[in-house]
Amino acid sequence: MDEGKAIQETGSPVAPMTEETEAVVKMDTEEPLNQSSEMSITNGDAGSTIAEVEDSKMDDAGDEDDEFGFYRSEATFSYTVENVHKLTDSVTSPPTWVRGLPWKILVMPRPGHDRTGTTKNLGYFLQCNAINESTSWSCHGSAELRILPAKEGVEMLEKKIDHVFYCKENDWGFSTFLNWGDAMNPEKGYITADKKMTFEVHVFADAPHGLAWDSRKLTGHIGLKNQGATCYMNSLLQTLFFTNKLRKAVYQMPTENDDSLKSVSLALQRVFFELQYNDKPVGTKKLTKSFGWETLDSFMQHDVQELSRVLLDNVELKMKGTCVEGTIPKLLEGKFKSYVKCKNVDYVSSREESFFDIQLLVKGKKNVLESFRTYVKPDLLDGDNKFDAGDYGMQDAEKGIIFKSFPPVLHLLLLRFQYDPDTDMYGKINERYEFPEELYLDEFLEEPDAHDPAIYTLHAILVHSGDNHGGHYVAYLNPQGDSRWCKFDDDVVSRCSKKEAFMGSFGGIGEDSFVGRASTNAYMLVYIRKNKMKEVLCPVTDTDIPEQLMHRLTEERKLEAYRRKERSEAHFYMSVNIITEDIFCGHQGEDLFEFDRSYLTRHIKILKQATYSDLLKSISHSFGYPINQFRLWLFSQRPNSTWRPTLLDSPEAPGKPLIDISENENPWHVWLELAPPDAENNHLAPFDKQLDILLFLKMYNPFTETISYCGHLAVPIDGPSVADIEALLCSRGGLPVGTQLQLFEEISAAEVREFPDRTRQLGEVMDKLMDGNIIIFQPVAPSLPNAAQYFLDIYYRVDVLLCDKNDPLDSGFIISLNRNWTYLQFTEKVAERLDTDPMMLQFFRVQSARDMVGSVIRSSFEGQLKDLLQLYGNRKQTKRLYYQQLTMKVDEFETKRQFRCNYTVSSNKEEDIILYPNRNSYVSDLLDECRKKMTIPDAKTLRLLEVVGNKIQGIVQLDKPLEELASFGQATRSFRIEIIPEDQLQLNDDEALICTVHFHKEIYNTFGIPALIKVKTGESFRDIRDRIQKSMEIPDDTFEKYKVAVIYNGQVKYLSDDLNITINLKEFMPPQALFPNTQIEKITSGDSRDPHELDSMDITCYWDDQAGSKLCSKAWIGLDHVNKNSKRPTSRFGYVEKPIKIHN
Repeated sequence: MDEGKAIQETGSPVAPMTEETEAVVKMDTEEPLNQSSEMSITNGDAGSTIAEVEDSKMDDAGDEDDEFGFYRSEATFSYTVENVHKLTDSVTSPPTWVRGLPWKILVMPRPGHDRTGTTKNLGYFLQCNAINESTSWSCHGSAELRILPAKEGVEMLEKKIDHVFYCKENDWGFSTFLNWGDAMNPEKGYITADKKMTFEVHVFADAPHGLAWDSRKLTGHIGLKNQGATCYMNSLLQTLFFTNKLRKAVYQMPTENDDSLKSVSLALQRVFFELQYNDKPVGTKKLTKSFGWETLDSFMQHDVQELSRVLLDNVELKMKGTCVEGTIPKLLEGKFKSYVKCKNVDYVSSREESFFDIQLLVKGKKNVLESFRTYVKPDLLDGDNKFDAGDYGMQDAEKGIIFKSFPPVLHLLLLRFQYDPDTDMYGKINERYEFPEELYLDEFLEEPDAHDPAIYTLHAILVHSGDNHGGHYVAYLNPQGDSRWCKFDDDVVSRCSKKEAFMGSFGGIGEDSFVGRASTNAYMLVYIRKNKMKEVLCPVTDTDIPEQLMHRLTEERKLEAYRRKERSEAHFYMSVNIITEDIFCGHQGEDLFEFDRSYLTRHIKILKQATYSDLLKSISHSFGYPINQFRLWLFSQRPNSTWRPTLLDSPEAPGKPLIDISENENPWHVWLELAPPDAENNHLAPFDKQLDILLFLKMYNPFTETISYCGHLAVPIDGPSVADIEALLCSRGGLPVGTQLQLFEEISAAEVREFPDRTRQLGEVMDKLMDGNIIIFQPVAPSLPNAAQYFLDIYYRVDVLLCDKNDPLDSGFIISLNRNWTYLQFTEKVAERLDTDPMMLQFFRVQSARDMVGSVIRSSFEGQLKDLLQLYGNRKQTKRLYYQQLTMKVDEFETKRQFRCNYTVSSNKEEDIILYPNRNSYVSDLLDECRKKMTIPDAKTLRLLEVVGNKIQGIVQLDKPLEELASFGQATRSFRIEIIPEDQLQLNDDEALICTVHFHKEIYNTFGIPALIKVKTGESFRDIRDRIQKSMEIPDDTFEKYKVAVIYNGQVKYLSDDLNITINLKEFMPPQALFPNTQIEKITSGDSRDPHELDSMDITCYWDDQAGSKLCSKAWIGLDHVNKNSKRPTSRFGYVEKPIKIHN
């Protein structure tokens, strides 16, 4: 049965079932003992294993702790059902609390699955947290479901389950736990005489996720939030945090002048500080940002050991020159001696080296001690691998290592992930592998110290669940070294027993595994030297944290708390953007300023229910102006999409809430009109909304083509004529009195209208006399564009981002163009920016759906730029085009065909080239183009090869149109141009060409650069082998490791040691009806048997007679060897893992 189907059918009691469905998940749990006992696991007896330790020593001394009460990790409970024979509906037991969740036994009668529907079964399930309405909780639990015997001599019936319980699957078990007839039969021994049946469950559960689990209250510690795939980092950070001496040193690093965003030291101090003082899980985003990581890095799982080394190296570097310099080496650095010792002469060569962690083999090893013994076991150097002992010559010797000293904190990396060369993949080793609580390492020291034995106590176990493609990390830690273990699973921390910490980390398959978790096992161990325990795990108090660091981090916490409060109360407030007149200065476009940049102005945050008077007071306080020295104008959008101010002042405004006055606009934009410096009494002049009009003044300089803001002006509605304000305009613009002016009204960017009659009043010549109208004036300059033309040019202006098509990393440059320009006009503008000839540029559209280079824009394009850019909607939106600089003029280039191929520089090196033959040219023309590009002498003859899957499929005819090569093809097909070797220019009747290909194990696993080799009747395979080596320029020591094979029709035939077998090319021509335009050759092992009776060395060759190439296309010679340039992942994950880097 399909496994997935089996899991589905053993689930919810309402799921369809079949009789054979049973859960087969293995687990190994025992009822906790009532008495308290200590657990002491050591490696004192080399022959003993952890499994042999008495079960009474597998429980904690802390059974009386609440963690092993309401929040305990496992429990055994039973439920007796009376009158079970009358059971018609489901019944549940009273709740038993494990990990703070209610667990119940669920029993029900279930219909059978036969076609008659007359059979009946007893359904038995374990239910978890069924009454909780939350949809986000989950809890991983393993359990043994039992039916206790009702009479002596009957064995208990037991089945096991392992499941992640959550809202939609809060019960799990078996619909067919027992046949109803057998359950009701007293002879079977499960039902008593008074029709009672007793059900018992032993459940083991992890701490739940998605519920209000108070880790600080329950364990005294808190967890770290997972950003996506940072559980590996979280487990390491917890381990480093509880190495208290290291934490103290991290606090002492001087960071008072560090950048809070880029400093790794400060970010690590912050994480440690919050782990020490926070009550809720700590985030690590600031830490990973300080690494210089992008968001994607947080969703890519890395190796714990690699992160440990990179992070500690970075911290050690930052500690140099400080009071804590050398802390990390003092804690983690050990010494070993690598040596070579001659067996027959008195000669030893040795070298002392440092280590920060030890990598131990797991495969085939039972425990840590066995791995250590393998680690120090010397290798024998003899035979061809003898040691050069200088004056003593080549000697038999032993090469190995011996430890000089072990550090106070010992990191052991268990090599659970290893590369398998047979599968060319990383695989995880899930074998059972034991490690003790106390580790004795004196036997591995060169000079053990009897007064200072190397006894280590286990402090941390980093555990990985999953396979080589990924998984999940947790850490089991003994924070105080007092055997009170805790499990750190990202944001959830829970107390756990020693049995769970050890047995759950040993791994194993089948019965060896713990609670059915075959892929869960230890990956890294941290031991602390027993006599250094107090020093390494010293208390870390407030006095150990520098005052400035404490103050800085405390203030950060207060600021973050304030921001959280601000975000939670944001819906009560609105933002008012205060626009002042200085933002109008320097603006060179339409309207008074670029409204899209209004977020750059000052803004005031105020309650939505505040009044207009409250807003005035707030502005007065923020800007330092009395209320009688400023006036507010509302920026509103006119029907023609321009933004102009209107007076915000009405009798009812002071008492109305701001949210009503703003008509729910948020943010709200207002212009702050201030009293001019020369105003009488520093007061604003009164403004009558019914009788006065506010006008804004802008001057256009036709000589510099710039705009200057000239302030605002309040005039009566029936006020002056256009001519009456000319003197004022000259004064505002700094022009001489009497300068002849042209006056315009800016209605919109596309409509700037000149005043037709200056003798008339403003209200008569303006389009509509309204507050916020803009008057543009300029000195008369008949030969230059006027203001109307300037603004029209702005209206048609579009910003275009030009990116180099051939550089994926090119950020491009922005250039302003006119949407009405022709192809030639905008090309000239771009060419001027690139300092090149316009005819040497080619442009491409953007494929918007995939945001990549689109179709080419031909130089004969007759439309306008707006047609190319497809301008519609927001005319200020930046558009994008791609370009490439050519080596020939674009009109000539467009008559060419782009042809990508490889050029063989040498037998083991190819170069990618792009050729540009004419569109209607042939292969011969392509070769001529290559000859010119690569400067190949005319005396050399070229050929074009078709390569598919690293094998040469054919030699392309010279008269073949290039169009036929480009019109169709395979994804793996490519073309190669090479110089024909001298010995292949002319082939005799007894000669042919055969392809030689690199491959590894499987013939489809080809790689490298193939080559064509000439073979000849009568020559031996030894000669062919030598010719291959010479042609492909393979060194002797490398080539001797290759296995040569002949592959025909998918069959691999390796050549024997006898390379003197000769080749006989016997030609024969089959009937034209069967083999038109072909010849057939045969390579045999020196006999003249029937060509259709092939033996292990037979090869049939087919070639195109018209091509004259005589290339064998049905067979090839393979060189079987490992691909040293394999693109396989360099990590154990399925994807190509980027190395961990900390950039700051």
